[in-house]
Amino acid sequence: MVEQGERLQKVLARAGVGSRRTNEMLIAEGRVTVNGEVAVLGRRVDAEHDRVALDGVPVVVDESLEHWVLNKPSGYVTTAHDTHGRPTVLDLVPVEPRVFPVGRLDFDTEGLLLLTNDGELAQLLTHPRYGVEKEYFAEVEGKPSPADLRALRAGVELDDGPTRPARVKVVQQSASGTTALTIVVKEGRKRMVRRMCAAVGHPVVRLARTRIGTLRDPHLAPGTWRALAAGEVRALYAAALDGIEKASE
Repeated sequence: MVEQGERLQKVLARAGVGSRRTNEMLIAEGRVTVNGEVAVLGRRVDAEHDRVALDGVPVVVDESLEHWVLNKPSGYVTTAHDTHGRPTVLDLVPVEPRVFPVGRLDFDTEGLLLLTNDGELAQLLTHPRYGVEKEYFAEVEGKPSPADLRALRAGVELDDGPTRPARVKVVQQSASGTTALTIVVKEGRKRMVRRMCAAVGHPVVRLARTRIGTLRDPHLAPGTWRALAAGEVRALYAAALDGIEKASE
């Protein structure tokens, strides 16, 4: 029986991994797997159903999967529909193909939001087990003391339990009495960064997410979106898998 599908090196090239020649070398070196088995030259794959990985990191070969990043403005809810009639983040992107937001940003929070129909990646980025970092720019009321900053870094007791340690850095203190911070967390609880800052006596005035794992885009204008490059998608997968390894150490 003739094996169905396309040659693996061609599928990898279309997924942005490299040229066909480069991909042949990767396969020959045993760095590519299909459905968990080391691939050999001449292997054919079904891009819609087979799982392909390079060095243990998934390669998205199914062309029906979309990965977009949106710079969410304030004033949009991160849902597909809103019972109060407020605008949603899906109003800012094309209707087709249908994608869904990964995690949530509050109505009044700005910044990077991933939208995709890739359920596996969405699970990796949102499940607490994987601990993918999210970085925020937070403008807060007042001037946090060294003790306040230590509390944020060590973990703050909230009504739904203590937060995990965070990385916190003072960026700037303004004459208007606010302080700009960068806060890096590995959790995605509802309004968590806002609640953390309020818990130490410095409510948030403005909040924007500036990074998801390895993904940044300081040039993406508010309210606009773009498709992720293949390398950016693989880097997000790698960040999540790296989180698993560190959690098990």
